[in-house]
Amino acid sequence: MRKRYFVWGGLALMALAIAGFGGWTLSLPAETASVKITEIPPEESAAILAALKPPKRERPLVAIVGINDATETTDYLLPTSILRRSDIADVEMLATAAGPVRLFPALTVEPDATIAEFDALNPEGADYVIVPAMSRDDDPTVMAWLQAQKNKGAIIIGVCAGAKVVAAAGLLDGRRATTHWYYLKDMLRAHPTITYVPDRRMVIDEGIVTTTGISASMPMMLTLVEAIAGPAKATAVADDLGVPSWDARHASGAFKMTRPFATTVLGNTLAFWNRELAGIELQPGMDEASLAFVADAWSRTYRSKATTFAASGEPVTSRNGIRIVPEADAAGMTRSDLTPVFANEKALAALDGTLADIAKRYGEPTSNVVAMQLEYPR
Repeated sequence: MRKRYFVWGGLALMALAIAGFGGWTLSLPAETASVKITEIPPEESAAILAALKPPKRERPLVAIVGINDATETTDYLLPTSILRRSDIADVEMLATAAGPVRLFPALTVEPDATIAEFDALNPEGADYVIVPAMSRDDDPTVMAWLQAQKNKGAIIIGVCAGAKVVAAAGLLDGRRATTHWYYLKDMLRAHPTITYVPDRRMVIDEGIVTTTGISASMPMMLTLVEAIAGPAKATAVADDLGVPSWDARHASGAFKMTRPFATTVLGNTLAFWNRELAGIELQPGMDEASLAFVADAWSRTYRSKATTFAASGEPVTSRNGIRIVPEADAAGMTRSDLTPVFANEKALAALDGTLADIAKRYGEPTSNVVAMQLEYPR
């Protein structure tokens, strides 16, 4: 008898949960509104570039900080890739502790140094500190280090939900800012003195920079290249990436929780028996920007996850010196039509191609879910 009550009780709770979810999804908009992107006034663009000029060195020192567990993939790798290929700054990938950095939702890499090692070699601090999204916003080592770097005169750049990390360090209090659309309400609730600025992919206020979601790391870094080395250099790097423009324009209203987004995520999540691995074979000299986009996108479908392998089983060095650690045994991996092929594609083409492949395999709604997570204006 008790078992029967337990079963019926469980079914009743499940029914209530489903009903509650159904009511919530019905309250969501059926689609995002059509939003016109407004032009950025020339004086605003000029002010952004002026605010990003190197604060200390002629050849700037850039530190990209991450925690060893679950630092966002593209946020961590793309700034490194873009700035190193531009060859206008010295770029260091840092971690809070020794050992590899396990990225989310895919890839594992070896950092160049720990925060402590960086500080010992550079007591005067960095020129720029780039802060990706992290699995926790309040890591005490990161909090103290960001505050110290700001006090030493560094420009702090919070990419995507890295803005929440910067805010947790107290560096956005009373300032204008933005962040990934999904985390915006959380950030403003926790830090009510922040003034949110919509319709801008990047916002700068007194040496603190924030951006919208993951894909904004690309225009943000190209803007930084332009501020440091001029428009010709930025154009050359943009051409190498396949990026036609990189200004601060953004349609914030196009990115929000919708009914198709919620129902697609739920449906893909519930189909737990139907998961696939996107095996990526690591090759020396591969473009890490393309790799980051492809691995990130395949791992955000709620149907698949990217994993890397290499014939030697040893870390593989990418085009711009990032050491990528294989995550699977090559002997256990088999090639399939799911394996992404992008070795000869520029980064933006690799992302667009991956979104198209996801649509073919899982449907356009899933491809849209991935683009929405990346806050990518398709």
